[in-house]
Amino acid sequence: MYAVVKTGGKQYRVTPGQVVQVEKLDGNAGDAVEFFEVLAIVKEGELVVGNPCIENAKVAGEIVTQKRHKKILVFKSKRRKGYRKMRGHRQFVTDVKIGEITA
Repeated sequence: MYAVVKTGGKQYRVTPGQVVQVEKLDGNAGDAVEFFEVLAIVKEGELVVGNPCIENAKVAGEIVTQKRHKKILVFKSKRRKGYRKMRGHRQFVTDVKIGEITA
């Protein structure tokens, strides 16, 4: 059994017991979180697809950690002008352990 949920502008395929790294969610470690934008559910080989979301479906989970992703370097330059700029960026992410999927 698995589901496809949408959060933070991205879609994730999740199964019960899986730990998923998603865009930052409000809350602390140990807090419960629910995803209501469920796009598809596969249960016992049967696929249910929403239009765009499945009504009365949700995926429950628990926040494991709040952290920052690895650093991404952004380098800008203009040729023959001596212009060079280096910047770094670390995105905030949340690790969520998926609990149960209900349809």
